[in-house]
Amino acid sequence: MSPSQFSSLPQDIVWQVLARVPKRSYPLLACASKNFRLLVRSPEIHKIRSLLRKDSLYICFMDKTNRPQTPHWFTLRRTENNPIENEYVSVDLAFPDHDESNASIIAYGPEIFFVCGAHVHSSNLWVFDSRSGQFRRGPSMNVTRMYKSVGLVGSKIYVVGGNMAGDIQAESFDLKTETWEPAPSLEEEMTWLSAATVSLDRKVCALMLVGACAVCYDTRDGSCTEFKIKIEEWWKTGACVIDNVLYVYYGRLGLMWYDTKMRVWRLVTGLGDLKKVRSVGMVEYYGKLAVLWKEHSGGATKEIWCRMIGLERSEDGISGTAEESSQLLGSVPRCFRLHRVLSVSD
Repeated sequence: MSPSQFSSLPQDIVWQVLARVPKRSYPLLACASKNFRLLVRSPEIHKIRSLLRKDSLYICFMDKTNRPQTPHWFTLRRTENNPIENEYVSVDLAFPDHDESNASIIAYGPEIFFVCGAHVHSSNLWVFDSRSGQFRRGPSMNVTRMYKSVGLVGSKIYVVGGNMAGDIQAESFDLKTETWEPAPSLEEEMTWLSAATVSLDRKVCALMLVGACAVCYDTRDGSCTEFKIKIEEWWKTGACVIDNVLYVYYGRLGLMWYDTKMRVWRLVTGLGDLKKVRSVGMVEYYGKLAVLWKEHSGGATKEIWCRMIGLERSEDGISGTAEESSQLLGSVPRCFRLHRVLSVSD
């Protein structure tokens, strides 16, 4: 069936069909036609997926009292009887590589990929299947790495930097064939140790705290570019990309986005009543921006809160609409530090 024939079906049927298509296929569908692009981004699709409980968040905290720090994982998903409320529960995700406690983490579909090589040299790759709750060992990288940056572009995971020998500066892991291959070599040597890494415009961008800039590796030709990030305080989990737009949450300024055409940072409007907090985690969840933060409740624990924000782009910029109330997800020990927030979809 051609795109035009499919689009001629009643729209409610089209939404029901597309809601059952794996979310990782949405970027390909968006390239098929303008109509498909509008359909996969429509609120109706996300509402149906919510009713089907297709997506969930995986939230990782690090126990600061341990050396090396110990990860603790929780899931956030729609409750079965109420598609608006979220269920927040601890999950037994025991990472099998005891020498690597701070691997780079990428989610693709229902799986989470742990690319090792942070504080120790490693070429290991581990894959966690959220459906079975089991880890499996993936193919090793071509070289060992340490202090690298990792990003997802299309259906490939790119790993940049961290190879002391310098023979393979960047490589990619094809998620369909599960094979590693060298990626275009970097035009110049750069440091890739970063506070956060995002994928933007088919580039892997490492957001640096030192120097207040983002260093971007173009996966097509290996060229590298930079752009400035604001020096006001931000937390490494408070950065994410939605519909190829980079958002960063600043504790003093609020939610901002980077205008790649004007090469300037702009404030997301309409969020004047959003509480200014620190240590924010952000990720896309059912077409909205999920913002998570902590509040000290006294004693030995702190509360974890969540609020959903709808985003809309126009010629004037990007405006946000926050849901009326925040949701208290639960409590964690005060020694837990928010480390990663991932969106996992069936």
